[in-house]
Amino acid sequence: MAATDDLSAFVRDSLNRGALRDEIRVVLLGAGWSEAQVTSAIEGFADVDFPIAVPRPRPSLSAREAFEYVVLFGTLYFSAFALGQLLFQFINLAFPDPLWPEFRFTAITGAIRWSISSLVVSTPVFLFVAWSNSRKIEASPVKRASPVRRWLTYLTLAVAASLLIGDCTSLVYNLLGGEMTMRFLLKTATIGAIAGTAFVYYLSDLRRDEKELGT
Repeated sequence: MAATDDLSAFVRDSLNRGALRDEIRVVLLGAGWSEAQVTSAIEGFADVDFPIAVPRPRPSLSAREAFEYVVLFGTLYFSAFALGQLLFQFINLAFPDPLWPEFRFTAITGAIRWSISSLVVSTPVFLFVAWSNSRKIEASPVKRASPVRRWLTYLTLAVAASLLIGDCTSLVYNLLGGEMTMRFLLKTATIGAIAGTAFVYYLSDLRRDEKELGT
C-alpha cells in the first residue's frame, strides 16, 4: 500500500470515529505529513452530515483524455510558434538590414506563407479542443484535477517562464553592448507578449483550479 493510501485510510477511519477535520489536520502535521498531503487527503472526503466518511469523486486518467490534452497543448505550442514566426517576418520586412542578400527576402516570403498555413490549420484545432475541454470541465468540475492537465499546464508555465527569462537576458545583453535596433526591440517584445500571455493565463487558470477544488 502506498503512503498516500495509508494517509487516506487514516483520515477515513478517523472521520468514521467522529474526529474533527481540524483535529486530524493537527495530528497529521505533527506526525510529519506536509500541508499539501494532509489537505489533499482530508478534501478527498465530502464534508456532509453522514454517519461515515463519504469519499469525493477523484479524477481518473484515460487514454482519450491524455490524447485530448496532448492535442490541446501541442496545437497551442504550434500556433504560438507560428504566430511568433509570422510577426518576426513582418518585422524583417518593415526594418530590413541593408546588407541582406536578395534571396533573403524570398526566404522571408516563404516563411510568411508557412506561418499563415500553420495558423490556419492549428489554431481552429486548438480552439475547438479548448472549447470541448471547457464544456467537459463545466459538466464535471472534478476533471480540473486531471493529472495530465496539471502536468502539461505546469510544463507550459515552465516553457513560458524560460522564454521570458531568455528574452529579458537577451535584452539586457544587447543593451549593455549598445546593439539596440528597432528590429531587435520589436522581436523581443513579440516573444515577451506571446510567452507572457501564456504564462499569465495558465497561472491564473491553475489558481482558479486550486480555489474551486479547495487545494
